[in-house]
Amino acid sequence: MSGLGETGATQPPPALFPAPEPDPPTSGTATSTSGTATSTSGTATSTSGKRASGTARSGSADGDDAGRQLVFFGAEAAEPTVADLAGLLAGPGEVVRMGGTARLTVRVDAAWRVHVLVAELALRGLAASWEPTEDERHTVRTSYTRVLKPLAVAWLHGTVKRAPAVFHLTGRRLRLWVAAAGRPEPPGGYLLGLGDGDQASWDAIGAALAAAGLSGPLLGPDEGGPAYRITGRRRLTRLAELIGGPPPSTPPNTWPSHL
Repeated sequence: MSGLGETGATQPPPALFPAPEPDPPTSGTATSTSGTATSTSGTATSTSGKRASGTARSGSADGDDAGRQLVFFGAEAAEPTVADLAGLLAGPGEVVRMGGTARLTVRVDAAWRVHVLVAELALRGLAASWEPTEDERHTVRTSYTRVLKPLAVAWLHGTVKRAPAVFHLTGRRLRLWVAAAGRPEPPGGYLLGLGDGDQASWDAIGAALAAAGLSGPLLGPDEGGPAYRITGRRRLTRLAELIGGPPPSTPPNTWPSHL
């Protein structure tokens, strides 16, 4: 079996929102290669993997030393790796094991998220498929692959997802979390959605957010969650700095830097 596992026939991402256009080349800026999304039927289509375009600033609005350094862990600070997918598991993502392989699955509420996640997975060498769900959502999943086994080992206790004892959030991990389950909450908040059945992980994830300078209250299912609420100009600015600019398929007034 290859590192990417076996893939089936393919189909393009859903057409509920326009597919992102490839980034034009720019001088002095690293550009990412296009990935290929695969699924259960149809033909293959390539989706551009966009590098984050946010600008890291040396100063933090919160003024503490840790905050001034956090921007160096932003989405542009390192090349994409499979370890970044822990950001999806901090949110609603799930991982399952089969023998020496594992598969990552995440259910999202909008077609634009499918485009972004398929491209992000392709950037990390992972083939992805998608399918609509009965509740008008979309499920994005990878093939079973040995590449994801370390992630599954870190996040699974038996068959139950649980955040590792030592867990931190980088800009790239946060970017994937926002792409999968981030949404604005008027008049001035931003919600980072969690997995409905992941209560065992919520405290560790909240601690990781606080360590990144993004502390916020945990909202239960009856309060519009489960989700962590990020509020305040300083924290929202920090979140935007860490994750970079929006992918091209993102609707207006959805990404933190455009609020």
